[in-house]
Amino acid sequence: MRSQQEEPPSRSEADLLRPHRSLYGLRACSLGNLTEKRSLGWNMIQYLIVTLFGLVIGSFLTVVVHRLPIMLERAWHAEAGHICGARAAHCIHTVKGRAYNLWQPRSHCPACGHTLTLLENIPLISYLRLRGRCAACGAPIPVRYLLIEVLSAASAAAALWRFSASGPALAAYGLIAALLALAWIDLKTHLLPDALTAPLLWSGLIVNLEARFAPLADAVIGALAGYLSLWLLAWLFRLVRNKEGMGHGDFKLLAALGAWLGWTALPSIALLASASGGLFGMAARARGTLEKNQPLPFGPFLAVAGALMLFWTPPWMPWTRL
Repeated sequence: MRSQQEEPPSRSEADLLRPHRSLYGLRACSLGNLTEKRSLGWNMIQYLIVTLFGLVIGSFLTVVVHRLPIMLERAWHAEAGHICGARAAHCIHTVKGRAYNLWQPRSHCPACGHTLTLLENIPLISYLRLRGRCAACGAPIPVRYLLIEVLSAASAAAALWRFSASGPALAAYGLIAALLALAWIDLKTHLLPDALTAPLLWSGLIVNLEARFAPLADAVIGALAGYLSLWLLAWLFRLVRNKEGMGHGDFKLLAALGAWLGWTALPSIALLASASGGLFGMAARARGTLEKNQPLPFGPFLAVAGALMLFWTPPWMPWTRL
């Protein structure tokens, strides 16, 4: 009987295509990794650009914080009759015969009047290079300049992270930048200027025409509820204690936050601001930095609470629209 030789097993079509499929898989994986690296690189570039933009805007905010209260004080003196006649408007916007507003004169040292050069006016870097002192007279530069620029840059990056590269991200950063200026002015002067709160309120309503952060109806109700709620509290406090307990600027700031975030965000903002303000006040009194009858500005706590509501939904209010 003739021995039969075993035939080699036949290779199926799938076996023949397996090497090619492996090759295609490796190629697809390589392309995927390359795309991921490119996406990561583009994201880093975006954050770099946005951070630099935040530093530049932060540098301008330091000018607003310093000059706007001075301009308002001069305007109040003019309205009170300390400056009268046709020279009133001229004197409000001039100092020693020179224009004085948010754009002029150029940035200079308040101590010696030294005009800052271009290298001395670079946000963040110039402060660190000069070690917080004027290059001409050595006078210390207030640390608020550094803090405002850093907070502005961080806020811009946070807005990009939360809303990606979009119109809402730019709007959110605009809100935070305005809140940053208002908070620092209130800390410094106990004032919340209408020149900032009024445009902030109207811009919130305009942004929410397309329901960017809240439906328009919620934004309108939020503006009304924000103002009236604090006005009512202040009226009751004055009725009981026979003295003012809150400035009207706080009413307008909460109204602006209601216009941006809607009425559903107001309880959380009020709770966070009141709790943080109360804790800060008790700690300051315990340390002796705040006297018994010394007023504590409420604007910074409202501003911080409003900024937090852009990025965080409180667990006790899951229905809050962000």
